[in-house]
Amino acid sequence: MARINSRQVEAFRAMMLTGSVTDAAKLMAVTQPAVSRLLRDFQALLKMELFERRGSGLVPTAAATALYMEVERSFVGLDRITAAAEEIRGRRTGTLRIAAMPALANGYLPRLAGHFLQERPNLNLSFVGVISPIVIDWALNNQCDVGFAEVPLAHAGLPSVRMPPLPRVAVLPAGHRLESKATLVPRDFEGETFISLSAGTTGRHLIDQAFNRDDVQRVLRVETTLSEIMCGLVSSGLGVGICDPFTAREFEGRGIVVRRFSPRVDFEFAAVFPPQRSPSPMALDLVEAVRAALEQLSGVAQTDYVLQASAGQA
Repeated sequence: MARINSRQVEAFRAMMLTGSVTDAAKLMAVTQPAVSRLLRDFQALLKMELFERRGSGLVPTAAATALYMEVERSFVGLDRITAAAEEIRGRRTGTLRIAAMPALANGYLPRLAGHFLQERPNLNLSFVGVISPIVIDWALNNQCDVGFAEVPLAHAGLPSVRMPPLPRVAVLPAGHRLESKATLVPRDFEGETFISLSAGTTGRHLIDQAFNRDDVQRVLRVETTLSEIMCGLVSSGLGVGICDPFTAREFEGRGIVVRRFSPRVDFEFAAVFPPQRSPSPMALDLVEAVRAALEQLSGVAQTDYVLQASAGQA
């Protein structure tokens, strides 16, 4: 059986990108008949109809659209090879690819990474904020050099470094009756409208445990997967919540006040690495910078303004 060749795939991609045989031919610097022949042979080998004729043009089928997604992944990989070569020619160290859960990506980690890059002028950065399960997926598929995800990790075999934990905090609307208290306990929340993390998450389980031990009855009116949404709802005056300290700090002063919460309920996360290779030296350096910054915080984690101070020290 004949095998697909790279020119056929290139012709298919050019056709999907440009929408016409004429423009695809220009993109590939070949004749229109050459593109038509490549597309025809490609369809024959795949035994799939990829384009339908409508009027004087060709329109991709649903199968073509699905196939294009796979083809584009391959070309993205090739583009990264080209980019790497340019970095080497330009004598740049390369690009550090970071994927981080929203609690860290919404302010704290970008500030720390910014200081990290200022000390390394030849290093480039690719930074993506995604939920923890996607961080794990990216690490497993070698789409990032280092990821930061909440623990416990969904994939136990993934290389990881546990980061120092910090306590979760209470978030209240500005002007709330509990604002005058420096430290809040579960009993303070009796009868309050409470904005929870989604059922089944580690954070939700730990927070519910703290309230259940004291038999506190909250009004569980809203639940959400993201602490940013929680803080947005709190700032509207709808209710109160228990939040990770990073997101709480980003929202403080924007209609929200932050208070210590007792008993301590830790927010824990880990740095994860692709399993296919050893961690890059730059990724390890960044993880060490994060760990050191959090170690400093852990000794004074009961103060209200600790996260703001740490951003300038990283």
